[in-house]
Amino acid sequence: MTMKVIESVTGMTVFSRQAHLQHQRIGLVPTMGYLHEGHLSLIRLARKESDRVVVSIFVNPSQFAPGEDFEKYPRDFERDQSLCRQEGVDCIFHPPAAEMYSSVHRTYVITDQLSAKLCGLSRPTHFQGVTTIVAKLFNIIQPDTAVFGQKDAQQSLIIRRMVSDLNFPVKIMVAPIVRDTDGLALSSRNKYLSPAQRAAAPVLYQALQEAEHLIGVGETSSAKIREAMMTMIKAVPEASLDYLAIVDFQHLEPVREIASGTLIAVAVYFGATRLIDNIIIV
Repeated sequence: MTMKVIESVTGMTVFSRQAHLQHQRIGLVPTMGYLHEGHLSLIRLARKESDRVVVSIFVNPSQFAPGEDFEKYPRDFERDQSLCRQEGVDCIFHPPAAEMYSSVHRTYVITDQLSAKLCGLSRPTHFQGVTTIVAKLFNIIQPDTAVFGQKDAQQSLIIRRMVSDLNFPVKIMVAPIVRDTDGLALSSRNKYLSPAQRAAAPVLYQALQEAEHLIGVGETSSAKIREAMMTMIKAVPEASLDYLAIVDFQHLEPVREIASGTLIAVAVYFGATRLIDNIIIV
């Protein structure tokens, strides 16, 4: 089947309806484009779960606050199409902003407590934009499965909460983080880094590895693990810490002792570029 590129809500709805009439399961991979190997791993997981794979490519204005990088967010739709075609994607949903948000749009989806923590402290309107666009995509595409990445761990938790609370009939899957050879989590924003910043950026994963090492040798104090991680990050001149959180991965509340289900999450600025990474203790 030739890959379709659909730009209208009506066209996407027709595609989805036809697939479901043929008893075909739809897997959705929501993205903002500028695809990399991390996105491709999500597409491959969706393919295993689905008869039809839809990739949405939409740089969502509602999840960017004034002064953030909406205008300069990297875009390369031709390359994205080529990668999707190579991965056997059935449909790209690539709507213009006016198709997703009319001039009178006033309705948003909010997950109260989970959105106000971690990334929500420095980006207070971000998750409202994420949950709103994901809810709209679910309503338009009617996927059976949607695949997200663990790099955005808080986002995946919030979307699971939304799906449960609002009774969306969608199975949420979360794929492991894909890393570069030096451990840096793949991100479209890595493109912004200068050579010196790119060389420094693996400190995020190195600090998380140090946490894993300490836990592996029996350390359970989150304060001691946090101190060790902070020491590593602060030793890198290019790095400016946004937050380092050690929390339970249900409510995002701080924990004193490490246990199964603990999320260790970090956000660091390298110049104007903010990168995130995390591990979940099993």
